Amino acid sequence: MVNYIDAHRSEFGVEPICRVLQVAPSTYYAAKSRLPSARAIRDAVMMPILLALWIANFKVYGAHKLWKAARRGGHDIGRDQVARLMKTLGIEGVRRGRRIRTTRPDEKAARSPDLVERDFTATEPNRLWVTDLTFVPTWQGVAYVCFIVDAFSRMIVGWRVAGHMRTVMVLDALEMARWQRGTRLEGLVAHSDTGSQYTSIRYGERLAELGATPSIGSVGDSYDNALAETTKGLYKTELVYRPDQGPWRKIEDVGLATLSWVHWFNTQRLHGYLNDVPPIE
Repeated sequence: MVNYIDAHRSEFGVEPICRVLQVAPSTYYAAKSRLPSARAIRDAVMMPILLALWIANFKVYGAHKLWKAARRGGHDIGRDQVARLMKTLGIEGVRRGRRIRTTRPDEKAARSPDLVERDFTATEPNRLWVTDLTFVPTWQGVAYVCFIVDAFSRMIVGWRVAGHMRTVMVLDALEMARWQRGTRLEGLVAHSDTGSQYTSIRYGERLAELGATPSIGSVGDSYDNALAETTKGLYKTELVYRPDQGPWRKIEDVGLATLSWVHWFNTQRLHGYLNDVPPIE
C-alpha cells in the first residue's frame, strides 16, 4: 500500500488517496519513517551475494543448488529465503528441454556385450567410463561433441568438439582421458551406445591398448546409456540452450564455451548424486 501511495501521491496527494483507501495518513508517514527491519537488512545483504553466485555458476542453479552453494561459501541462509530472494531478483534455474537422438548405429558391425546392465555405479575411479555424442547447430555448420564420463565421480575425463562425427573425434576424447588417468587401466569398462564410432575397429584397438573392455547397450535404447545421456542433457541445458548465449556462430565458439563449462562442471558444479559436492572433491 505504501508503494501504491508513493506511485500516485504526486498526482492525487497523500490524504485523498488515504481517504479512498480508508487508511490514516499517519499510518503511511509512520511506515515511511520506520527503520528497515532485520529481515529487510539481511535481504539487502544476501541478494547481491546470491546473484553473484548464480552468475558464477552459468546461471543454471535453482533454489536448492544455489542454497547449497551459498552454504558452502559460508553464508548462513535458509533454502526458503534463497527461493524468495531469487523470485525478488527475477532469476531462476534452467529447465531441460526435449531430448534429440543422434546415434547412428552400424547394423553390420560386431557389437560388444552389455556389461553394465543399466548399473551406472562404481566403487572407485576408472572402473566404469561412459561415452556418447551430441551436436550443437551453428551458423558455420554442425558442431559434434563427445564426452567421456567417469561413473564413480561423474567427472568428465575426456571430451572433443569437431565439425564431423567420425571415429577420430571419439579417439581424441579417449586420448584426453588416457592422458588424465593413465595409459594402462586394467579392469576398466568403457560403455557406449551402438554408434558406429564405438563399434569401429580403431576404437576397439585403442581400448585394448588401455587395458579396457568395451561394453555396448542395446540398439536404440537410451536407458542403456543413461549416465551419458544425462551428461549430454546437462550440457545442452546449462550451456547450449541458455537464452543469454544467443545463436552459436562458429564451431570454435562451441569448443571454447565447452572448455569453460567442462572445467566448471568438474571443479565447481554441485551434483546431487555426490551429496552436493563437485566431482573433483
